Amino acid sequence: MNSLPKNVSADLWTGRTDHTERRSSFRYHQIVEITDLDTLQAAKDRTVAIIGFECEEGVRRNQGRLGAAKAPNAIRQALASLPWKVEEGKRIVDVGNVACPNEELEAAQEELGNAVSVIFSKAMTPIILGGGHETLYGHYVGVRKHIGKEASLGIINIDAHFDLRSYEVQPSSGTMFRQILEHDKNSSYFVLGIQRFGNTQELFDKADELGVRYVYEEEMTDARMDEITLSVSEFIGKHDHVMLTLCTDVLNAAFAPGVSAPSPFGLTPMVVRTLIRTVATHKKTLSFDVCEVNPILDENGRTVKLGAYLTNEAIMGLLENN
Repeated sequence: MNSLPKNVSADLWTGRTDHTERRSSFRYHQIVEITDLDTLQAAKDRTVAIIGFECEEGVRRNQGRLGAAKAPNAIRQALASLPWKVEEGKRIVDVGNVACPNEELEAAQEELGNAVSVIFSKAMTPIILGGGHETLYGHYVGVRKHIGKEASLGIINIDAHFDLRSYEVQPSSGTMFRQILEHDKNSSYFVLGIQRFGNTQELFDKADELGVRYVYEEEMTDARMDEITLSVSEFIGKHDHVMLTLCTDVLNAAFAPGVSAPSPFGLTPMVVRTLIRTVATHKKTLSFDVCEVNPILDENGRTVKLGAYLTNEAIMGLLENN
């Protein structure tokens, strides 16, 4: 493939305008700058760069419900009218979408990785809008290119599932973390929100074999959040760099019905929000992706809107973290 991301329409970034000049009244659509990746200039100010991954091939291979490829643009539309609450001098750019034509997942992941690496090279912070959770592997490829092979990388995943299935036949949205851990001795994995009955015993055994740290969904109560966030901070402290990924099927289906694998169990938005804030505001955290939002299966745009709000939490945190 080896092509550049395609630009998004400016029509996606439209919404209510309270004032055309007073920055304190601005919303995302008044701040975002749409640009080409190949003409991206090095940032002089603290800048986040949005890139979408219009891909659900990994979900298809994993026998999930399709529709996540529509999420990047849907999340943009939901972000557009949110208030922009950061001080002047901090920017947000949108470099477009990487697609996955002809079911060529591996090539698309490599293209996403290249794009993420370019964003880093311009002193910007990548925000990746998936797509199925196969988005994570492309995100990882870009991070590893940026930090080099020897740096220790902590991968924090907010997810109901381990995604440690075998990739012997082919990679999918359920294999990425095993692909990483079995080939990258300098990466470690911490997953928050694991459901006991969302993963087979074989996957728990594989997680233990690979040294994965995990917290069960039912343990993630408000009463225990201080303890859990302390564990997250300790994990971050052991690594040179950290990347954060959110699979929205970790949320209770009452809050997020439009995902590839909804569950009647799951985390509340406030718990996920706390986790994102904890990780995104840490100086070692490099980047964020949101995955598995499925606009086709959503109800009244609830999951898309929640995905946008949680992405906003990550953006705000990452812009504050240094």
